[in-house]
Amino acid sequence: MSLSTVVNQTMSSQEVADLVESRHDSVKRTIERLAEKGVIQLPPMVEVKNKLGQSVSNYQVGKRDSYIVVAQLSPEFTARLVDRWQELENQSRIPQTLPEALRLAADLAEEKQQLENQLAIAAPKIQFVDSYVNASGSLGFRETCKLLHIKENAFRKFLLDSEIMYLLAGKLTPYSQHIDADRFTLKTGENQNNGHAFTQVKFTPKGIQWIAGLWAAKQLNEAA
Repeated sequence: MSLSTVVNQTMSSQEVADLVESRHDSVKRTIERLAEKGVIQLPPMVEVKNKLGQSVSNYQVGKRDSYIVVAQLSPEFTARLVDRWQELENQSRIPQTLPEALRLAADLAEEKQQLENQLAIAAPKIQFVDSYVNASGSLGFRETCKLLHIKENAFRKFLLDSEIMYLLAGKLTPYSQHIDADRFTLKTGENQNNGHAFTQVKFTPKGIQWIAGLWAAKQLNEAA
């Protein structure tokens, strides 16, 4: 087998679920929702045996789309996904001759250097966000836009399109699962001056880190 041979590798939706410690049905729903929006292609489905020997339907997800799925589900597990893909790719790149072995070694060294360069560029931004979130409390929509350097219109569209928030009486309101996950705080009350009801939504420190990961994945997808 030549190193120039292209192998279209995939990862099962069950393996994605195991990597991010999520329910398999949740992973499949996320895949289907993203495919409906045109963010990813709906992957082929095959029947595989689970640990109990039962036949279970699994999507076979490609590398690019798997990153988008994990970014939607649990961006904190992206590193684990990277490691797994590296394992799969190295298995398919076993050299057959000395020139191929030398070429593979050079390719791996180049890939490692590129990754280190990317991490070096990203490190100051990551450190800034982490230190800010650790030192500060919850932030409103406009404050979060300023922190992450995102235009308000683009951020609003992203939150709506990603089904993170919806409009209620013209105001952005988070879906309940994100409130339950401690990504937002939602405060309701009545204005003492005029008696009007109000709703105040803020991103928690955990929510800011989470949304920053999703936004970075979106930028990566658009640049691909």
